[in-house]
Amino acid sequence: MATALLVGALTSSHAVAVSPTGGRIARTAAATDGGDPVARLRQEVRSGSLLAAHGVRSVCPRCAAQVVTEKTGSTTPLRASAAAGYGPKDLAKAYGLPAKSKSTATIAIIDAGVDATLASDLATYRGAFGLPACDTASGCLTLENYTGGKQPAPQKGGVGAALEEDVALETSLDLDAASAACPTCHLLEISVPWQDGEDDNDVSTGDFAKAVHTAVAAGASAISISYAYTADVTNTSGAYLKALKHKGVAITASTGDSGFNGGIHQSWPSDLPSVTAVGGVTLPTDAPATGWWAAGSGCETDFTAATGQPASATAACGHHRAAADVSADADPATGLAVYDTYAPSSGEPNDWTIVGGTSASAPYIAGLYARAGHLAAVQGPNTLYKAPSSDFTDVTGGNNEDYRQCADYPGISASLCSAGAGWDGLTGIGLPHGLGAF
Repeated sequence: MATALLVGALTSSHAVAVSPTGGRIARTAAATDGGDPVARLRQEVRSGSLLAAHGVRSVCPRCAAQVVTEKTGSTTPLRASAAAGYGPKDLAKAYGLPAKSKSTATIAIIDAGVDATLASDLATYRGAFGLPACDTASGCLTLENYTGGKQPAPQKGGVGAALEEDVALETSLDLDAASAACPTCHLLEISVPWQDGEDDNDVSTGDFAKAVHTAVAAGASAISISYAYTADVTNTSGAYLKALKHKGVAITASTGDSGFNGGIHQSWPSDLPSVTAVGGVTLPTDAPATGWWAAGSGCETDFTAATGQPASATAACGHHRAAADVSADADPATGLAVYDTYAPSSGEPNDWTIVGGTSASAPYIAGLYARAGHLAAVQGPNTLYKAPSSDFTDVTGGNNEDYRQCADYPGISASLCSAGAGWDGLTGIGLPHGLGAF
């Protein structure tokens, strides 16, 4: 269905000015007329034109997040004194969600390293958007290590502190997106070693597997992983495969931000049959959503299908597991408002910034699973594929062949690279429309 995606206006009393020298930006009081810089940024997000004058850069080596930068070619995040990206009400309107959230189910988020300001940053985000408080004192927010104990002390300097600073923006994105999807849910942040934010090996994927066990043991209803690793014989079989298979627990994973993957191996863990692979769209307010040009898609030839995935989808991969299963906003040009101040290495907090990537879509979808609460039969994306088409907005435009062309790979359907009617690789079965599919 071609539901119009309308996003409500945001309000603020502050603005941000971009420094022409690329340094830390100045903050000024907002004007009440059309010269308000924050209002202008918000309009650019709503129209999808934000990147006409701004750039993007990856947040960390293994995470699938892209932060908007001050200007094209810059690596300095676009910092603001107020939220300029989409917030909870904007996204709720876009996805046709109910006005009220009642679920107190737990959403587990797995991230690398430790973010020492996470709790206070989350409080600022939730307060800015009128969401109920969620803190450690009340038990709404829990911080654990991947082995189930207390999180270790953050890195004090060197490579570790620099990596934890980078990953903190990913962590804030994850918690903010989950909060936006389910404002009343509990949040469980699980840290794996900081090295897992950059190392692509079986140690890293093994740590994530342990973290999933910890989340399940803690009673999580949904688990989100916004990281992508190379699939291999170890992490697609045996104990690693079993670790991410839990009936009744929704596990979501980003499909990555590198477009079509070539059709042999999808990134781990989005390639696993028991995981819901979440792709991405560009989400303007005055036009239909389109598949985001960098949204990951492809095949995993080690598996015949995701759990419950129909032949109509697997046919695109020669009857192997095809990704994505479902999608949400991921384009930084229509990115999410994120608040993050952890800066032990640079001393330059991000404050309010705008972030996209499939790292934004995976925790949001996990939040919808937890908010709906119909998890007893969930095993991978199976219940999504059983839902009626009215529970989704079909995305029929967009292409992700900037890196690789579908036509260059024999046996690969063009539907893996181009959004169209029904299932496609960029967006899966589409965008959520209400909570009925979850």
